[in-house]
Amino acid sequence: MDKAVNLASLPDAADEAGAEQRAAPRFTLLIRAAKLVSAQGEFVCVIRDVSETGISVRLFHALPSCQQYELHMPGGAVYAISRVWNRANEAGFTFDAAIDVEQLINESGDYPKRGLRLGLCFPVQVGTLGQSFESLVENLSQQGARLECDRLLAIDQAVRLALPDPSGVTREVRAKVRWRRERRYGVVFDDTFTLGDFARLAARLQAPALLEE
Repeated sequence: MDKAVNLASLPDAADEAGAEQRAAPRFTLLIRAAKLVSAQGEFVCVIRDVSETGISVRLFHALPSCQQYELHMPGGAVYAISRVWNRANEAGFTFDAAIDVEQLINESGDYPKRGLRLGLCFPVQVGTLGQSFESLVENLSQQGARLECDRLLAIDQAVRLALPDPSGVTREVRAKVRWRRERRYGVVFDDTFTLGDFARLAARLQAPALLEE
């Protein structure tokens, strides 16, 4: 992959680690979605560029105030990172340990690629033909969710989930049951979330103040 040139300098507040981050060769990544995990929750980001010393990302809301994060790639790789700078909805981090840049870019290794999934746990109202009941969402993706409930649902059964939209207004999301294991069900949404809406929904469910900054 070609190295990026003429990169904009980081904010004046960036420390010496930021200077090292700028000096290292950088590789531009286009629309590589990942998630940032911190003490405040799990949040969607888009990787902008990466080097041996650090990484910069774009978010769809303000960055949580934590200093330490983990960067989780869709393929399953995890990298410990520390915040160096942030402005508007962009942020830069240093890696806490040496990394293989090419492996991060290509997500090569022992991890199979899979969709971005957030470990969000929250109650949700589920509607079926003629009944409505409460269930628990255990994780969420752009395409579907894993639920736990006491009701018996059939494979391919149509359900309706009352989920908040990014502005906090509850809306009906139609889905179908794709698998069942005891009290747990996997559902696939009829209409998937865009990455931006998915990111803002995650922030709304975990730290709504991030959407107001």
